[in-house]
Amino acid sequence: MSLKVQGVGKRFYDKGRGEFYGCKDISFAVQPGEVFGLLGPNGAGKTTTLRVVSTIYAPTEGTAFINEIDVSKDPQGARRHLGFLSSTSGLYERLTAREILQYFGRLCDMKEELLNQRIDMLLEALDFKQYADTRVAKLSQGTRQKVSIARSIIHDPLLIILDEPSTGLDVLAASAMHEFVRQERHLGKCILLSTHTMSEAEKLCDRIGVISEGRLLAVGTVEELKELTGKANLEEAFVKLVRKSESLTNA
Repeated sequence: MSLKVQGVGKRFYDKGRGEFYGCKDISFAVQPGEVFGLLGPNGAGKTTTLRVVSTIYAPTEGTAFINEIDVSKDPQGARRHLGFLSSTSGLYERLTAREILQYFGRLCDMKEELLNQRIDMLLEALDFKQYADTRVAKLSQGTRQKVSIARSIIHDPLLIILDEPSTGLDVLAASAMHEFVRQERHLGKCILLSTHTMSEAEKLCDRIGVISEGRLLAVGTVEELKELTGKANLEEAFVKLVRKSESLTNA
């Protein structure tokens, strides 16, 4: 399973701002067994890009291909192969964590035995087994985020898209999530995630796309981005790329 994003742009209209782009001319590819991270400040266009790839938004320009499936022409076909964690995911508070996973697994037509095995695996891998039968209303923000992650990939998709996956997680919970992402990569999954955290990008991502003001500024490994900018670490490289882009925009 591979992902190709080709010239994607998404235009919005706001009464105060008029027409504007959430993202524009975004192109990159993600291969099986690779974690690709979109790194950028808040409002950079990360979420818009992920929502186009995951078929929530139809692109204004360009498209994305999941293997040979065009997300613009066959969104239903694309959805069968992807799992998407939205930054604004809501959960049914009256249900338990297990009931939520069972519900969404059944929506994906999973057989009951396979579904229960998958639930047990995710409870263990994401380290919230002790809360499996607790109502969501009583769960901490971090545990709710784990439930959201598990829900998004209950059907064992080959393409995993995670929008700010460590949001609300403490250090131990984030570590468990990071280890799970690594395990999925080793299984050959294609993983696309967004983050604004340098350390998370360095720990998890094989390659990084730096995005700002809706445009992709550079793509490469940490070492390649450092070499491109002549900086000693990812944070300095990121700052240089973003500031250069902002200065050109404001010129």
